[in-house]
Amino acid sequence: MSNKPLTYKDAGVDIDAGNELVQRIKPLVAKTRRPEVLAGIGGFGGLFALPPGRYNEPVLVSGTDGVGTKLMLAQHLGVHDTIGIDLVAMCVNDVLVQGAEPLFFLDYFACGKLDNEVASDVIAGIAEGCLQAGAALIGGETAEMPDMYAPGEYDLAGFTVGAVERSEMLDGSTIAVGDVVIGIASSGPHSNGYSLIRKVLDRAGDAHIDGVPAAERLLAPTRIYVKSVLALLLQVDVHGLAHITGGGLTENIPRVLHGDLNVAIDTTSWDQGPVFDFLQRHGNIETAEMRRTFNCGVGMVAVVNPAQAPLAIDLLNGSGERAWQLGTVIPGKREVQYV
Repeated sequence: MSNKPLTYKDAGVDIDAGNELVQRIKPLVAKTRRPEVLAGIGGFGGLFALPPGRYNEPVLVSGTDGVGTKLMLAQHLGVHDTIGIDLVAMCVNDVLVQGAEPLFFLDYFACGKLDNEVASDVIAGIAEGCLQAGAALIGGETAEMPDMYAPGEYDLAGFTVGAVERSEMLDGSTIAVGDVVIGIASSGPHSNGYSLIRKVLDRAGDAHIDGVPAAERLLAPTRIYVKSVLALLLQVDVHGLAHITGGGLTENIPRVLHGDLNVAIDTTSWDQGPVFDFLQRHGNIETAEMRRTFNCGVGMVAVVNPAQAPLAIDLLNGSGERAWQLGTVIPGKREVQYV
């Protein structure tokens, strides 16, 4: 048995590589800085001060998420610079539903062996997502665990905190019969249903969607709705929002309804698009299964008074979204009806 002194690097963890990564990402993090941030990365905790006078009675809204097995697709394709956008999107879109502005974000990156090129690409995507959301990237954690992850594998998790005035919180309690349900288009499956998607890709083989390899098309990052929806909230009395994630339209819309309401969705009001047509066709997936697994082209839903629906749709479209009247609120039992 050798008596050679062991180091952490002998065990597979390279502290110097980790320090190099921190230096690499500092310019990326700096681009996301907001005036409320009190310190740069490198400390034991991120510091963020709520601006005096901004809120009378602030409520902090937090959210955490990952990107599921979409990571496996990104790693298979060797495309690492957009998956961080997905990570931010899944968190900030959730807190947005309560009417909150995302203030800051933290990430967790875990791998078997740290590859600074890959990690830098991932964190560049996270920084880009933060820029799209207007949130500051104030910290994170990089964990190198050689006995936990196989070479080339990594995992991601994220965490965001937002704030909203208590009197302006959205909880769906003002939704009423006759309200208009507005659909806001997705950029694809976002970060949900990829265990099924990967099975469809295995079955489809070397297939393309509109001339693009299907796997590449399905890696399109999740759309971040923060800036357009916050602008909407300033001008329209929005009664409720729903982020269409895992569970699709069928499971997510009822989360903002109270006991005696349904939503009737007009299935002729939109086309789910070529990506979802591809998945349904090659997977031979029944329509009901599509609607409770994928967003089917609708990434966010807003519920508004019918008198303000045209204005809301115009504002969203003017902000770069694609919005339309998806359905209406009717009496019921917190369910979605497709008509």
